[in-house]
Amino acid sequence: MWMRILLRPFAAFAVLALCASAGASFAQATDPAIPTIDAFDNALIETMKQAKALGPKGRYQKLEPAIQRAFNLPVMTRFAVGPAWGQFSEPDHNALIDAFTRLTVASYAHNFDGYGGERFVINPKVQTRGPDKIVETKLMRPGDKPVSLNYRMRLDGATWKVIDIYYGNISQLSLRRADLANTASVGARALIRDMNNQADKLLK
Repeated sequence: MWMRILLRPFAAFAVLALCASAGASFAQATDPAIPTIDAFDNALIETMKQAKALGPKGRYQKLEPAIQRAFNLPVMTRFAVGPAWGQFSEPDHNALIDAFTRLTVASYAHNFDGYGGERFVINPKVQTRGPDKIVETKLMRPGDKPVSLNYRMRLDGATWKVIDIYYGNISQLSLRRADLANTASVGARALIRDMNNQADKLLK
């Protein structure tokens, strides 16, 4: 189920607040980065509860706006593509962002495919590292050990947005970059096609 996303390059991506219920709610969060994670994980829990009825494509439609709001997908795409980004045209950049976004949402829709009483808990003591904040979270699972998920966030206008997710100490965006490296060296068209093909398979 959802655990598969933590063992793959990014996807997923996939966290939040001091919870008293299955959803993610908090009353004492003061750091401005926390509401972004809270809103995203509320949407994720809600989708998980309806996962079977929605199916992969329904989960995709439900999660896409939440991921668009929570993640800085253009920044993440540039990092995932790597040095080849500078060689591509502006239309290619836009198409790459679209393909990366589609793959990211598809990964969540594919992997978060059920609900078993999970809830997310956030550490209210958010770390500041240069221009970024690190929001430490745990995914609590009935009868199992909690899973640590840490979000690296950066200010985008007036909103803090996710630019990477760490499972343990491993950057999921770095894993995605390594996964795409060979295709990126071939060219933008091949990279776009690769990401869209991966997304298609996840949504079947």
